[in-house]
Amino acid sequence: MATPTQDSDKSEVVKTDATFEAAADLFRVMSAPMRLRIINCLCDGEKNVSYLLTRVNTTQPNMSQHLNTLYQAGILAKRREGVQIFYRIADQRVVSICEAMCHHIAGQTTS
Repeated sequence: MATPTQDSDKSEVVKTDATFEAAADLFRVMSAPMRLRIINCLCDGEKNVSYLLTRVNTTQPNMSQHLNTLYQAGILAKRREGVQIFYRIADQRVVSICEAMCHHIAGQTTS
C-alpha cells in the first residue's frame, strides 16, 4: 500500500485524527442556527453589530455572545471604528461549507 507521500494523486487530503477533530470543532461552532444566520448576513461583506441586529432577531447580549464565539473560533474577524465594531468572514472555507449545506438541505425540502 502506498504512503500518502508516495501517492501520485496530490489532490487527496490525508485524513488524520487531527483533521477529524478540527472538523468536529468547526461543526460544533457552526451548529447553532443563530451563528449560521450571522454567517449568512456576513457573506456579502463586513457589517456592524447594529446592522446584524436588524437582520437577525435576537438581543444585543445574545448577538455579542455568538459573535464572540465565531471570532474566538477564527471564523470571523473584527475591527473597531469609534464605538462601532464591524465583523467580517475571516475563513472563506466556512462560506463554502454553509452554502453547500444550505443548498443540499434546500434541495431536499423542495423535492
